[in-house]
Amino acid sequence: MHGKTREILDIFEQIAAIPRCSKHEEKISQWLQQWARDKGFTVRADSAGNVVIEVAASERYENAPPVVIQGHTDMVCEKTPDSAHDFSTDPIRPIADGEWLRADNTTLGADNGIAIAMGLVLATDKTVSHPELELLFTVDEEQGLTGAAKLAPDFIKGRILLNIDSEDEGVLTVGCSGGKETRISLPLSFAELPEDYQVYRISVSGLRGGHSGVDIHKHRASANRILARLLGLLKESDNIRLVSIKGGTAHNAIARDAEARIAFNSADNGAVGKKISDFEQIVRNEFATSEKLPSVEISGPESGAGQSSRSVSTEDTARAINLMLALPHGVIGMSLDIEGLVETSTNFAIVEIKDDALKILSSQRSSVMSKLDELSRRIEALSALAGADTESGNAYPAWEPNMDSPLLERCKDTYQKLYGKQPSVEIIHAGVECAILGAKYPGMDMISLGPTIENPHSPEERINIPSIGKVWDYLVEILKSFGQ
Repeated sequence: MHGKTREILDIFEQIAAIPRCSKHEEKISQWLQQWARDKGFTVRADSAGNVVIEVAASERYENAPPVVIQGHTDMVCEKTPDSAHDFSTDPIRPIADGEWLRADNTTLGADNGIAIAMGLVLATDKTVSHPELELLFTVDEEQGLTGAAKLAPDFIKGRILLNIDSEDEGVLTVGCSGGKETRISLPLSFAELPEDYQVYRISVSGLRGGHSGVDIHKHRASANRILARLLGLLKESDNIRLVSIKGGTAHNAIARDAEARIAFNSADNGAVGKKISDFEQIVRNEFATSEKLPSVEISGPESGAGQSSRSVSTEDTARAINLMLALPHGVIGMSLDIEGLVETSTNFAIVEIKDDALKILSSQRSSVMSKLDELSRRIEALSALAGADTESGNAYPAWEPNMDSPLLERCKDTYQKLYGKQPSVEIIHAGVECAILGAKYPGMDMISLGPTIENPHSPEERINIPSIGKVWDYLVEILKSFGQ
């Protein structure tokens, strides 16, 4: 193991022990402030919980421009259905697995806790030569980059920024897509169940999920889409009624699990079960190369106190299912300018029946803002045709690449000298805080980089341990170059 990796992982394990789901970063913000005070650093925090730690320049670097090292404090909190983990109280338990670090059936939070750990080690390592550093740690990145959006214009002074939130070592990210969310609410009418109807539960599980930006083109199955297809199949001939539905957990995660409670004539149980079994095999065939073993199951009927006496009306069941079937999901268009880059996509992120309405959250992304607007309007129009209300918001801009960036040239030269080859320079189909920071702080020169992380936003998230040491050495050399 690289000499610094153990020290970085020790700090990361301390961070992993602190609950920090998006919008609940109070404890990590307080921990960072106390850590800085204990180490003798100047630290500031704003009302949103964003933190900046000031680190004085090394000797002979006093005249170099300050450099901002930036990451976010929140994490996507996802777990497997059988996990009893409570993200509000339980520490994440990192597990070494060969050259990888993972968690115990939960997201690991290396996205983006590893940035915090690397920044804190940089601050305390007296052997690293560097300009003045501002360690900027923002809140609520995963729920729409809102922490960065709330930063005051004078919160930082640096205009050179290294964002440690990319997930492939050897890749420099220089641009990202913009995004927007659309919340859909379809009012539902309810009716008493006929006497010969019983309630059954159908579930979709065993899917990989993943990041709704960087994994959207990998043919990962969406549990919400699969469930909608199954409900559409059943409503054609079985006169089903919806009782409840719930799927997905976050706007930026491909739904891994979904379930619905449906009511139908108990005499049709055998035929319905056969259709579900046949559909499960269809799903397994369609996703044989990208999923492990998708499961589509039916259980019931319900009995006793848990038995529902009412359901969504037959008419509104059909409207709800038709809306779910009509909503787009996945890659909408590929870039014509950059080979292999997803230009526009959408994620059918969350669905549930709540407050007598079908509630859906759709999350759109595009590197072309006019296409993002077009897709969002399309989703709004589809919803309106079904009689649903919509509200689009939590928008953030695309980060337009600057291929003439002095920082990009410095980072490319440093990587070449250190590793004897050029790094890849890419635009990512995901939201990166650089988009917000560049708009908020004019003249900001930015690069995003980081160690290799696989399957972020899912319980399969893992970080490559050797890549941590490589990124550490790279950061050290980049900072050192400002004194040359």
